[in-house]
Amino acid sequence: MSATTLSQPKQITLTELKEWINRETAPIVEPLRNKGTNILKEIQERLDDTVESSEKIFEKSEREMEKSNPKTYRFARNASKFARSLSDTIKEVKVPEQVNHGSLQVLNNDLEKTVTSAVQQRIEAYPYITPYFIFDRRRLDVSIKRLADIYKELHNFLTTKYSKAKMAEDTSSAVDKLLQTINQAEETQKQRQKAEQREKALQQELIQTQQKIANVQNRAELTDLMTAEEKIRELGENVKHNLRYLQKPFYKLQSLAQSGDIAFPVDEAKKLSEYLSDPCEALTTEEEGHPTLKSILRKVDEAITEGKLKLKSARLKKAQEQIDSVLTKGSLNELHKSCIEAHVQRKKLLTSGVLATIQNELAQLQDESRELQKENDLASSRLKALENEHRKLQERIENQKRELEKNVFQLTGKNVQIAFS
Repeated sequence: MSATTLSQPKQITLTELKEWINRETAPIVEPLRNKGTNILKEIQERLDDTVESSEKIFEKSEREMEKSNPKTYRFARNASKFARSLSDTIKEVKVPEQVNHGSLQVLNNDLEKTVTSAVQQRIEAYPYITPYFIFDRRRLDVSIKRLADIYKELHNFLTTKYSKAKMAEDTSSAVDKLLQTINQAEETQKQRQKAEQREKALQQELIQTQQKIANVQNRAELTDLMTAEEKIRELGENVKHNLRYLQKPFYKLQSLAQSGDIAFPVDEAKKLSEYLSDPCEALTTEEEGHPTLKSILRKVDEAITEGKLKLKSARLKKAQEQIDSVLTKGSLNELHKSCIEAHVQRKKLLTSGVLATIQNELAQLQDESRELQKENDLASSRLKALENEHRKLQERIENQKRELEKNVFQLTGKNVQIAFS
């Protein structure tokens, strides 16, 4: 067999990797776990022995207290409290059934605290028990010493000898984590596909609704209304154009009227404001021949003649030409007639029952379109979030895979390539 063949990585499926690691590391891990099991048994025995030694002091101190001997009662009571407290402290330590780094670490921490507490309780209690219970205290001292010794043995075993087994356990846990990440990625992919389908369905529904809107907007009645409104806009521009040189004089005339420099009827003052804000609407609402506008124009001409309303020569000439055009040439007659006809036509269309139905239908469709657009935006946002999450999970899978392959090599010395199927 060639060196190239030997150096090729061994392919192992992820589902089989854990069992393979266990087989490969069994010669190293199993002896360590057997050793750990023996240590756990020894720890349990020494815990039980310490509890038994404490219980003996407790029982003897209780019997001594029952004698009510003034010389020994106080010492016996102190011994009873100490023994009960120490026994409860020792009983709090739970020895695990299985050997792994996590369970050994917890036990190591618990034993450290317990041994420290036991030694401290002994130091604090013994002066108040001495000189009684000598033999029982000696036995308890031996039990505490043996418990401290086994704690040191566990600590040494955990921090030095068990490191290889810990690496095997960590590698095995890494397999579970990788499987979990893959499951998350698969679930995210399913959610992504659903979100994609949802977005497509909403987009299709939105297209159909917009098509319905277009169909309604193309209805003859609505088209006629839009034509009428466009006609009114055009007429409005024409009115503004025909009165474009009178806007400045109108503002000045309004100012003169407000200051009382000229007399101005209320109805004409109101109409003047209308010509300043909406000339088309103002002209449309005039009577035939637009007498109010003509009266306003005469007042402008009089104010100019009297020197009350002053304009620059170029502007003055154009204003006077436009005034004359309206007053003597009837330049707005046809425009006035067209404005009235256009507004009458629009009003007729607006009061049509058919048009009202169409407008209601259009408004409803536009509301539906807006709601669909909101839902589509949300669906698009969710799809994007799921795509980002899936991409990150894929990256995590690749990183975990590389790290796991690296750890397997460090653990077993074998070059392994993980296959997902």
